[in-house]
Amino acid sequence: QRHSSTDAMPPAVAQRPNARVPLNDFENLAVGAFGGIVETCVQMPLITFKICVQDGRALPTSVGGWYRGVVANASSLAPITAAQVAVNGVLERALTNGTRALTDVEQIGVAMGAGALSASLYSPVDLTVIQQGKMKLGPGATISAVVRDGGLAKMWRGTMSCAARESIYTAGYLGLGPVLTSKIKAAKPELGDLTASVLGSSAAGTMAALMTHPIDTAKTCMQSDLAGVKYTSATQAIGEVYKQGGIRALYQGGAARTVRICGAFFIVGNIREFATTYKNEHLL
Repeated sequence: QRHSSTDAMPPAVAQRPNARVPLNDFENLAVGAFGGIVETCVQMPLITFKICVQDGRALPTSVGGWYRGVVANASSLAPITAAQVAVNGVLERALTNGTRALTDVEQIGVAMGAGALSASLYSPVDLTVIQQGKMKLGPGATISAVVRDGGLAKMWRGTMSCAARESIYTAGYLGLGPVLTSKIKAAKPELGDLTASVLGSSAAGTMAALMTHPIDTAKTCMQSDLAGVKYTSATQAIGEVYKQGGIRALYQGGAARTVRICGAFFIVGNIREFATTYKNEHLL
C-alpha cells in the first residue's frame, strides 16, 4: 500500500504541516544542470551582445555568430548552475538541520555563499567564452591556446571579481527572487503564480544586474586582456573604464544583461519550483 505524503517526510518536516520536502542533493544537481542548459540556449544572443559591447567588438553578422560559444557556455554552465543549486541545498541543511524553514535573510545569505563558492568553476568558463569569440576557435582549442601562452593558472584570471558577481547573482535567483515572489503571492493572490513569478524574478534580476554590472565589466576587460597589458586588476579596470567613458561605460551592455538575468531568474527559479512541487504532490 502506498504511504501517505506525511509518512514519507523526514520527522522534522512532517511536524510542520505547511512545510514541503526539499529537493535532495541529486535532484538539486539535476534541476540546476537542466535549468542552466535551458537558460543559456534561450539567451545566448543576449550573452554575445553583452560581451561584444563590453569588449568593443563588432556584433556578429550571422546566426552562427550570435550562437558562437553556446556549446561551451551551456555544457560548462550546466554543472556550475547544478553546483550552485546543490551547494545552496547543503548550506541550507547545515544551517537549519532540517528542523525549520530558512528566514528570508538566511535564504538570501545561503544563496550568496553558494554563488561565491561556484566562482572557481565559473571563471574559467567565462574566460573561455570571451577568448573563443576573439580567437574564433572551438572550446578545446581556445583553452589549449590560453594555457600554452599563459599557463594553467591563466584560466582563473578574474576569479575574485567573478566570485563577487556570482555571490550577488545567486543570492538573486535562489534567494531574493523566491522571497519576492512569495511576498507578491501573499499580498496579491489575484495576480496568479505566473505573474507573481515574472514580477519577483524581474525585480530581483534588475537589482542584481545593477549591483553587479560594473564588476562584470571589469571581469570581462581582465579576461579579454590576458597579458594584463591594459588591465592589471579588477579595481584598476573599473577605474580605467570609468576614466575613459564615465558611469555609462561601466554599464555598457547593461540592458541586454539585465534582460538576460531576469530571464535566467525566471527560468531556473520556475524549473526548481516545478520540481519541488512535483516531488511533493506526486512522488511522496
